[in-house]
Formats: sequence, structure tokens, C-alpha cells
Amino acid sequence: MRRLSYSVVRVCFLSFSLLSLFTHVSHAQLPDFTELVEDAGPAVVNISTTQKSQSRLGGMDVPQGVPDIFRHFFGVPQTPRSQPRGQNQQRSSLGSGFIVSRDGYILTNNHVVEGADQIFVRLNDRREFEARLIGNDASSDLALLKVEASGLPTVETGNSEKLKVGEWVVAIGSPFGFDYSVTAGIVSAKGRSLPNENYVPFIQTDVAINPGNSGGPLFNLEGEVVGINSQIYTRSGGFMGLSFAIPINVAMEVVEQLKESGSVSRGWLGVAIQEVDKELAESFGLKKASGALVSQVVQHGPAADAGIQNGDIITAFNGKPVVLSSDLPHLVGRVRPGSKATLSVIRYGKAKRLTVKIGELPSQGAVIASSKPSFQSSTSNRLGLEVTELTLAQKKQWDTEGVMVSRVSQGAGANAGLVNGDVITMINGEIIRDLGGFQKVVKSLRSGSSVPMRIVRRGAPMFIPLRVKD
Repeated sequence: MRRLSYSVVRVCFLSFSLLSLFTHVSHAQLPDFTELVEDAGPAVVNISTTQKSQSRLGGMDVPQGVPDIFRHFFGVPQTPRSQPRGQNQQRSSLGSGFIVSRDGYILTNNHVVEGADQIFVRLNDRREFEARLIGNDASSDLALLKVEASGLPTVETGNSEKLKVGEWVVAIGSPFGFDYSVTAGIVSAKGRSLPNENYVPFIQTDVAINPGNSGGPLFNLEGEVVGINSQIYTRSGGFMGLSFAIPINVAMEVVEQLKESGSVSRGWLGVAIQEVDKELAESFGLKKASGALVSQVVQHGPAADAGIQNGDIITAFNGKPVVLSSDLPHLVGRVRPGSKATLSVIRYGKAKRLTVKIGELPSQGAVIASSKPSFQSSTSNRLGLEVTELTLAQKKQWDTEGVMVSRVSQGAGANAGLVNGDVITMINGEIIRDLGGFQKVVKSLRSGSSVPMRIVRRGAPMFIPLRVKD
């Protein structure tokens, strides 16, 4: 009995020792953020604004144009209760920011200060300054502020391109007005594209972010700013485990332009692009779905001058791979207008390398209007389509040649998703100019093959895969 009791005690002691060791090792592997927060915290600021607005409800205004799922971190407007309804009222919104220079330049989100009449910045030592807006850029959701002060604490900026998925990151900000709150998590993904956000490859994290964190810094474990907290994915209006930050490399490029001119100019290629899915990749003879498919080239634009054609698949820009079509706007937008860039493209199975002089992004392109089809028609039983010729007015209005689908019957066309009103401009690399050309190309298609077809639908050009069957 004594030997048995001794053995039991010994086993228990060893188990406890191993558990203590594992616990110690586990704790030793977890990061300690205290020093980071002590060093970087003083350079993080709280931002509040006042704005005169006409409130029809006498209460909180709901920001317009905010996506239902991807939301900016709008603060909670505060309206004096004594103000009568329907009159001009003052409201304050809360956000965050950080000091990037000792003489008072501060970076935050554009939506934090947009439309503000006055902007106030408060440091963690309780000093408060009124700031002026140096410049803002809605496309990247960034704004540069300036306060009249010197010797201010500043953050250190890192290199967001070196950030790795799974790396620890820390956010400091003022969620719901709770100043200098610290939350931590990891990088979930990089290069995320969000709806209506074409020029920012967002950093995705699981750091707890809430209204008021807007414009606050995202730090790596070295205490360097690697991102600016900007948006969240939410169905409830609060944090649900997904937050998105603007890479600091993108932000600092914007800052330099805002300092110089108060505005931002972006590179422009002059193409409309679409995603390459599995079926399109097969129709173009690609081994995998990758790249940005050019569905339209703007006449006399940079791409047209460089020889880019409809149907080209851009696979790299300045040596950087283009895996998804959403990768291309990020890369092009960061190039200064007037600079030269190299493109790697695949043109119907053949690799090409082109040099393009990047233009400046225009404000907004014209929208192609719809029009009634003409009455000269032809039926293609092979595709199950009835098509009509375009009138001269339609060709001029849409700036294209081709034939319009006027009826879709059962067959390859219906299987490809064609609908009445689609304009077919190209099949398997052959430009369609009229009914004769359409019939000739359709007749030459090999049975059982999958070929790319370019169409214009309600003014938007796109490629679709067409599988030919007899």
C-alpha cells in the first residue's frame, strides 16, 4: 500500500509539474502589449467635430450611402435636447487619429471629419487643439489635419507590405467615446477588396473595433503603425469579428500628395475589367482561373495607346501578379500619372509584355444608354439566337459594332446566359461587325468547344463562356 501511495503521489506531482511547465510556456508565448501602449499611446488622439445640419427628426442623423454590411465606424452624433425640431443644430461625432509629425500633422479617416465646420483634437494628456483640414481623399477614406503645436509625440510608421497573415496587431482608439482603449488580435487576411472601394487593398483583422475607432492606428508588435482602422463587417451595427484597416504604405503615399496639393491624383489604365472564372479560363485556353480580363478598352486611353485589346488577360502589373481582377485597380491607382508601367498579358493563349504610359484617373466616365434594336435580323439555329443589326445611331451612341440579341431560344446562347438586348461584339477573338460576320464566325465554331464571347449588356461590356453544341 505504501509503494502504491508513493507511486500515485509521484505521478500526481509529475503531472502537476508538466501542467505548470506547459502553462508557463503558453504564457511565455503570448505577447505583452504594455510597453507598446506606453510608448505609442501618447501619439494617438481623439477627434470630435461640430457640424450644423438641418434635422427633420430632431434626433440622430443616419449617415447616407453607407453599405448595409460594410460600414465605416461612424461615431454617435450628440444633439442638445433643448434644440427644437427642424432647426439648425450642432452635432459632435467621435473618431480617432494619430500624430505623424512633431509639428502637428495628424492622419485620420475622411468620414470622421467630412462636412465638419470645426475639428477638435484631444491628446491623452488632455491638451486640446482646434485643427484645420489640409486635404482629404474620399477614394481612400483618408484626411490630413494640422494643429498649431510643436514637440508633439509621434508614431513610428512600419511597412504594411511586410505584414504577415497570423501576425499579432494592436488597435488604440476611442470606441463609443472611451478614450485610448486598447484591443488586440491577428491579421486575418491581406489585400481584401470591399464593395465600392477600388483603390485600397484592405488589411483584414479580428481586432475588436467599434464606432469611434475610425482613423485610429493599427500597430504591429514592434510598435509601428501598419494600418488605419476604417471599416467593419457587421449585420448588427457593432463588431462581429471582422475589421478592415487601410495599409499604412497606401496612406503615406496619400499623405504626401495631400501635403503638396491638398488633393490626390491616381493612375489610370483606361480599361474595364472582369473576373476570370473557371468557365472563362477554359474558353480562353487557360490552365487556371487567374488575372483581370479586359472587357473594354477606352478609345485614345493609355491602354489603347499601348496596344491592349479586348480579350487580353492581364496577369501582372510592374512585375506584381494580378490574381484577382480586383488586384489591378490597387496597383494602377498607386502609380503616379505620367509614369511608365509594364504589363504581362495573355492574348488568346500567347503571352505578351507591353509598356504603357499611365494616365490620370478622370472624374467619371459616360454611361452608355439603351436603345431600341433595328429590324434587320438573322436567326442562328446553331446557337438558338435571333440577332439584329445595330443602327448607325446605336453604333455611335455605344461606340461599338456588333449585333443585338432580339430573341433567345433553347440552345447554346441560352445556356451561356444571353438575354434580349445583349450586343455581341466578339466571338473567339473575332470581331463581329454585322450579321454576315456573325454568321461566318458561328459557322466556323468547332462542335463541343468552349469559346469566349464578348457582349455589352446595358452599357457594361463583359466576356461570357460559350459552349458550342450541335
